[in-house]
This record gives sequence, C-alpha cells and structure tokens, in this order.
Amino acid sequence: MKIDRLIGIITILLQKEKVTTSQLAERFEVSKRTIQRDIETICKAGIPVVSMQGYGGGLSIAEGYKIDKTLLTEKEVSAIFMGLKSIDTISKYSVTQRLMEKLTSEKGSILDDRNRVVIDLTSFYQESLSEKFDVIKMAITHRELISFHYYSEKGESERIIEPYFIMFRWFAWYVYGYCLAKQDFRLFKLNRLSELQKLKTSYEERYISEKALDFDASIWRDDIKLVALFDMHVKYRLIDEYGLECVTFDDQSGKLRFENVFTNYSYLLQWVLSYGDAVKVIEPQDLVDSIRQHAKNMFAHYE
Repeated sequence: MKIDRLIGIITILLQKEKVTTSQLAERFEVSKRTIQRDIETICKAGIPVVSMQGYGGGLSIAEGYKIDKTLLTEKEVSAIFMGLKSIDTISKYSVTQRLMEKLTSEKGSILDDRNRVVIDLTSFYQESLSEKFDVIKMAITHRELISFHYYSEKGESERIIEPYFIMFRWFAWYVYGYCLAKQDFRLFKLNRLSELQKLKTSYEERYISEKALDFDASIWRDDIKLVALFDMHVKYRLIDEYGLECVTFDDQSGKLRFENVFTNYSYLLQWVLSYGDAVKVIEPQDLVDSIRQHAKNMFAHYE
C-alpha cells in the first residue's frame, strides 16, 4: 500500500543521513519513478526532502528541519512488536516482520529486545484455529454473517451469527457476535465450533451496550466461596493457579488450607475433581454433595 511505503521512506530518511532513489526503489520493489512521486507527496505533506546530485549524493531531509524522531519510544515500539508477535502465533500471515522492517533499518536495541518476552497464543489445535481465525477476521472486516456447528454443555446446534470481535480470554479464543437463533449477543469458543463458513450475506452493524460487553456478568453466576484442604504435594499447583496468598498451613490436619472465590460452579466442580483424592472440600455443602455423587458414579464404573 502507498501509505505504508510513504511511512517506510520517511522512517529511513530519519534514520539515515542520505539514501539514493535506486536504494529506495530496490527496498520497496517499485520503480524509481514511483519513488520520485512518493518524495513529491512527502514534500507536499510539509517534510522537506532535498535531492543532491553527483557522487555521494542522494535524498535527505533538509538540514535544520526539526522533526520528532521519537514519536514512539523504544519501549513503546517493543510493546507493539510483542503484541503483534503474539497475534502472529495464531495467524497464518505474519505482520510483525514487515512492520519491523519499516520502523528499523538496522539491528538496533529495539530489534535486539524483540525476543526477550515471548507470548505464544497457540493451542494444540493451532492449524485449525488459524484457519478459523482468518475466516472470522475476514467476515468481521466485510460485515458478513458466518455459520458453524457448535458443541456445548447443552448439546450440539447450528448457528448463524453476526461476528463483531475475536477475543482471547479465560485461556482460550472466542468469537463474539449476535446470534440470529437466540436473538442476542453470545460468546462462542473457537475450539468448539466446526464447519465454519463465511456467508455472502452482509449485515448492518448493531449497537452494543456496555452491559452486553460485560462478558463476566453474562456467563458467571454469584460468587462461590471455596474452603478446602489439599495435600502438600499439590502446593505448587495451587500457587501456580491462584497465588501464594490463597494457601495457609493447617496445623490441625497437617494439610494446606485453601480459600478462594469462584464465579462459575461448573468450572469449580471440574477443577476440584481434577485433584482427585488430594483434596477435601469443607464448603460449600452443595459442592460436597456434587463431589460425593460423582465419586459414587465413578466407583460404579469399576465395580
């Protein structure tokens, strides 16, 4: 795109004292005439670019012209790269390298810093997830409906939605949109949908209220306080998931006392069950009853 090339040319002129038209043409894979027109556009925008002929000549920004070379600090650019690289892990098409080349012509401190923090947003389903990601992004861009087969706790269903956002939350990727079947906004987990298609049917963008964007309130129930005793050998896992402040040593039982508030009963039940016999729930009582019933059902499988 021309605007990308113009930004790239300005960036190079800011970083180098002088550059030739041929070098720019080769860098951006366009003709020298195209670069000359780009320079004219840059000059019209108020940035004086001087052309010096002969040996040692080239293009440069006029001496004495003051322009802020720190529109973005190194820390800010590093943060942008880190965010873009995290998106690159889930997308089939990388944008980080192209932007990096536009903003940095030489390996400086920004480039040296780019691998110090790595955020990998992929999953075990990276290939299929990348395909879904790209289809949904395209549908959002063109304001077109998508259809898919969805698997949930309540069963399987066919859905058609108006997609509005792709979001990474609660350790998973979701698409947020207006479901035509439910006549309401809904979140759909990407790993749970299949047979995804972008329909050639456009939609008018709806107003989304703040309440509809309160994702926690839309799917979580009232707070549930868990009090439980855990064996010492799972201490690392409790600290890893909920922090050191959630556990204390219980002198009477010789176990770890864990207290924390959960907002989803189904998740809480599955989480506690994942610890097997290394945990004993003290409260709430309805959770104790549910675990007891699950234990009876499991035991029945092996009688």
